[in-house]
Amino acid sequence: MIVARNEGRILPRCLASVHGWVDEIIVALNGTTDDSAAVAARFGAAVHTLEWRGYRDTKNDALALARHPWVLCLDADEEVSGALRRDIEAFFAEGQDTAHAGARFPRKVWFIDRWITHGDWYPDLSLRLIDRRRSRWGGDAVVHEKMECDGPVLRLRGDLHHYSFPNLATQIAKINPFADLFVRQQQERGRRFSAINALGRALWRFFRGYVLKAGFRDGYPGLYVATVNAFAVFARHARLYEAERGRPPPDLS
Repeated sequence: MIVARNEGRILPRCLASVHGWVDEIIVALNGTTDDSAAVAARFGAAVHTLEWRGYRDTKNDALALARHPWVLCLDADEEVSGALRRDIEAFFAEGQDTAHAGARFPRKVWFIDRWITHGDWYPDLSLRLIDRRRSRWGGDAVVHEKMECDGPVLRLRGDLHHYSFPNLATQIAKINPFADLFVRQQQERGRRFSAINALGRALWRFFRGYVLKAGFRDGYPGLYVATVNAFAVFARHARLYEAERGRPPPDLS
């Protein structure tokens, strides 16, 4: 199951990683204007169009399209590694599907020149293989949707590959949209700006990722990840400050 919008350029890698060993591929498109539907069809996928209702609700709508109870939920910029495929096949061959409601596995990001295997970005355990009769996307309706399973969940060892940032520009570009969502979320919850939170959370984010989680072992990319994660936290809180107190400059006298 893949939910996507205008991802025709990167869909082939994701679809190729599951083509030929799963029973059904479903690509649910929303507001798509590129060739995603044609790309998906080349891999034998069933293509559907869904109204965008936010990450959580749209992904739940997509789950209802599946013919089978067990679904592997992927994003267009992800790829099932050979090791993860073997783990998933063993999961069913060993009858684990009768004892579990789902399975989670680590997600590994390719960034600049290497796989990131430490810090805040790894292992990023992702619950994506689920029995949809006992599972649903939950969490916040706006952002940070989270799979919820009513039953035991097994951890698999194989990595899900994630190609979320083709370059630094795309990574930096994502800071502001997530800041928009953060501000909206905080306002909906009635939370206000705090300078202590802004600085304290940013500093903690860097220390946790770079030192406690050994981000330094990923070389310069690891330093960058820890630094930009801290800045992103600080920027979100700064955007909240702006939303509460921002005003236009005074008129010239």
